[in-house]
Amino acid sequence: MIVESLLVIGTALLLDFKFGDPKNKYHPTAWIGYFLAKLTLVAKNENPALEKFGGICIIMITSFMVILLLFTLDIGISLITVDYVSLIISVIIGALLLKSTIAIHGMQKHAESVIQFLDEKNLDMARNNLSMIVKRNTTNLDKTHIISGVLESISENTVDGITGPMFYYAFFGLPGAFVYRVINTADSMIGYKTDIFRNIGWFAATCDSILNYIPSRLTGLIMIISAAILQNNWKESYKIMIRDGKKTESPNAGYPMAALAGALETKFEKINHYKLGQGEITLTKDHVHSAIAIMKLTSILFFGIVVVPIIYVLSLIGWWIHA
Repeated sequence: MIVESLLVIGTALLLDFKFGDPKNKYHPTAWIGYFLAKLTLVAKNENPALEKFGGICIIMITSFMVILLLFTLDIGISLITVDYVSLIISVIIGALLLKSTIAIHGMQKHAESVIQFLDEKNLDMARNNLSMIVKRNTTNLDKTHIISGVLESISENTVDGITGPMFYYAFFGLPGAFVYRVINTADSMIGYKTDIFRNIGWFAATCDSILNYIPSRLTGLIMIISAAILQNNWKESYKIMIRDGKKTESPNAGYPMAALAGALETKFEKINHYKLGQGEITLTKDHVHSAIAIMKLTSILFFGIVVVPIIYVLSLIGWWIHA
């Protein structure tokens, strides 16, 4: 039902803006990560072919378990015979679950903690906190490259932790959002091209690249609109996204990162990997505050411009998830 779906997403966004994430022991993503870690230990093997097969099994088994739990929950709610009570419960539970796949408040909190330590001139703690949100060695980063890492993480998280889950919820409901979260979490844990994870993590990394192909590009475009509304440089945002979007090793991450770099008229740099943008590379906390504002507005606009039309069209053609 279209109204139910829109209420679920809208409520999930409001909950995340207001309250953020619960403690890890109550967070479904933490449970997913724990389950993935256990399966990874079982799947480790000296045979590369078996490890690749194990990598497929990790994703398939975890996704199946998540879908089974959601399906069981849905059956339980459907047993409630009073329609309006069933709707209210479905919206509340759906919003709480979908909210657990979204991380607007959490990203802001991580970014601000790094900036706080920089303000206190505690580079070691700033590097340590940055290491929790980026896939790079932060040990010797200077202040500018620490802030660059924060800004890059904000732009990537806008896809991984906000627009991606909403996009797949629009098509497949909670199972879509949670399978996306399973794959995205697995990619962040084992999707590395290292000797340890090259084989076992290839399937998670491949799936993540496929799933993020459309959301990352749509998010980059919505970021440009956000930049225009917030009176950042939207023309530069578009120019840099088109020019530098393909410069990253990831086929998707470069688009929102380049869009944000252009909007802020600055340059992001991951040492020995890429440079995005053409502005000054001297970064300040003001850049971070502007990036957070763009992330938040992009979340709202993506809901209105992308998700609502998808759900509306699918409801017209009788797509079963939203029937």
